[in-house]
Amino acid sequence: MSGRRSRSPALLKVRLQKVLAGSGLASRRACEQVILAGRVAVNGHTVRQLGTQVDPDRDRITVDGRPMRSRPKLYVALNKPKGYLCTRRDPERRRTVGNLLPSEWSDLYPVGRLDCDTEGLLFLTNDGEFCLRLTHPRYEVRKRYVATLEGPIRLEALRPLTRGVVHAGERLVAHRARLLSAGQSHSVLELELKEGKNREVRRLCESQGWQITHLRRTQIGPIKLGELPSGKWRLLTKPEIKRLFASARGTDRVSAHPPTDKPGAVGDPSPGIAAGADDVPGTAEASSTASATVVGRHRRSSPRPTSSSHFGPGTG
Repeated sequence: MSGRRSRSPALLKVRLQKVLAGSGLASRRACEQVILAGRVAVNGHTVRQLGTQVDPDRDRITVDGRPMRSRPKLYVALNKPKGYLCTRRDPERRRTVGNLLPSEWSDLYPVGRLDCDTEGLLFLTNDGEFCLRLTHPRYEVRKRYVATLEGPIRLEALRPLTRGVVHAGERLVAHRARLLSAGQSHSVLELELKEGKNREVRRLCESQGWQITHLRRTQIGPIKLGELPSGKWRLLTKPEIKRLFASARGTDRVSAHPPTDKPGAVGDPSPGIAAGADDVPGTAEASSTASATVVGRHRRSSPRPTSSSHFGPGTG
């Protein structure tokens, strides 16, 4: 699940030579020589110090008096597989999400994080404002996770998760919890979070003595993982990007389904989460308006997600 706290605007700044190289001016080493030669100015002030931090979305950068050519902003949805780190490079040469993207997209960075053992929907971008709005807790962009747990889980056991628990001295709370299926060998739980604290889903379950065997993020704001294959990526569409920015302003919600307070969904009913198990392997689908106590013992029709029907070039 999402790892660390979202980064502040200051931490979204990057080294000037990296920004110049990302714009296509020259290689990073050549850009360093351009800076040392006094040919680069930031907000009207000449910069000769290597390592100077800038915000490419806000700072005005010129080279030889001309505005730096900006690189198009990219917004990528990736189905992160288990066993990959949410970073572009790793000094220990472990597998990273950067290995799954074209090499020319080296300036993209993950929007939030999923731990190594968690799979599912992850955005990558070179747009700092997009990253900030989707990760900072004040924007309350909701993320949905599906966890498979060992053994049977009772519906009443979900209530502490939405009321809040304390784990390792930190208060954790799920905005909404739902039991998708329950059996003697395993149960499937759906959780919706607003903040995304470090390993929050796993820690919520640990607080109740539950063991997670499989964890997947299935939705961020209004965008679903859908049928995007594991390890593959696609470009977000313009309407999807607008909807994500809208969700960060609080004018959109994770689900367009009407509110429900029927048994099976625990938490604030206002968001109206009533999605079925269409993202959960091995579980039956639920009606888009149903919220049964246990889903998975019989099948019902469910609309399939359509947001990821087109995969980006090179993803096959």
